[in-house]
Amino acid sequence: MKTLICIKPGELEYKDTIAEAWEPGYTLLRIRRIGICGTDLHAFEGTQPFFQYPRILGHELAGEIVETDLPDFTKGEIVTFIPYFQCGNCIACRNGKPNCCTSIKVCGVHVDGGMREILKVPSDAIVKGHGLGTDELALIEPLSIGAHSLRRAAIQPNEYVLVIGAGPIGLGIAELAKIAGARVIVMDINEARLNFCKQKLGINYTINATTTELHKKIEDLTNGDMPTLVIDATGNLKAINIAFNFIAHGGRYVLVGLQKGNIEFSHPEFHKREATLMSSRNATREDFDHVIRLMKEKKIDPSTYITHRVGFDEVKDNFESWLRPETGVIKAMVSFD
Repeated sequence: MKTLICIKPGELEYKDTIAEAWEPGYTLLRIRRIGICGTDLHAFEGTQPFFQYPRILGHELAGEIVETDLPDFTKGEIVTFIPYFQCGNCIACRNGKPNCCTSIKVCGVHVDGGMREILKVPSDAIVKGHGLGTDELALIEPLSIGAHSLRRAAIQPNEYVLVIGAGPIGLGIAELAKIAGARVIVMDINEARLNFCKQKLGINYTINATTTELHKKIEDLTNGDMPTLVIDATGNLKAINIAFNFIAHGGRYVLVGLQKGNIEFSHPEFHKREATLMSSRNATREDFDHVIRLMKEKKIDPSTYITHRVGFDEVKDNFESWLRPETGVIKAMVSFD
């Protein structure tokens, strides 16, 4: 089968590989759609901290069941999957947090992913398609990451939420926060992304992070209170550190973006706010179910996020361009049809 492998940072190569054989406890999927995510792009750049090469990228996908032992699924059924393979026995798994399993294997990061014609995955990771289309199913995972961060933060209606970073994950967080009834502010340095927020997602408040008197701008938008919930979706160390200054007294700060360095902030400033700092990693089946419900209720239109489409044969030639801001990519979707 044809497979696209990231040999090393900056180098992709198509190879002919042998498809894995079916075995009990697993499901074989014929890939139909796969979205390009930030993890894939960071792996290509060489900045993904959990990555080893060579690796087959890709975990945002829709697939057709080729073989399975699941009683409620049939061959030919279109599904998606939860790409975080957990041990089921560690402290996190026992406490209902398989998304941060101590020995987690994320598909396309720790183990080979979906940039190939056939993928074998644990059957307990399969998620019903519920009649959704392949584009929709391929976007459930990235939106679920946003849903998980908001559930971690216990988002409240009418509170001010500052989302820093208007990439695909940040955009999803912003839209889901708006659906939850929050008053959402999105910050980024890319004016085109900020315009996307306003025009496509109906986000009323946006801020260019390069503006002067940034703190005052946020203060004015929140009537002097500052946001009670701040979420970083940049993974940029400077952005992460600066955002500690934007938390309201009694507020929460959730780190979704990931980077390799050490976080630094003023302990007195953080302490006097009695602020809460938390990370949000991956998502759970509960988050997947929440996003599926919103899609079926037509509260989310996944096609809004898809700005670029390519066939599987075209990925290698186009991949590097998706790193460049001028390309205007929000979500690139790969078709195997």
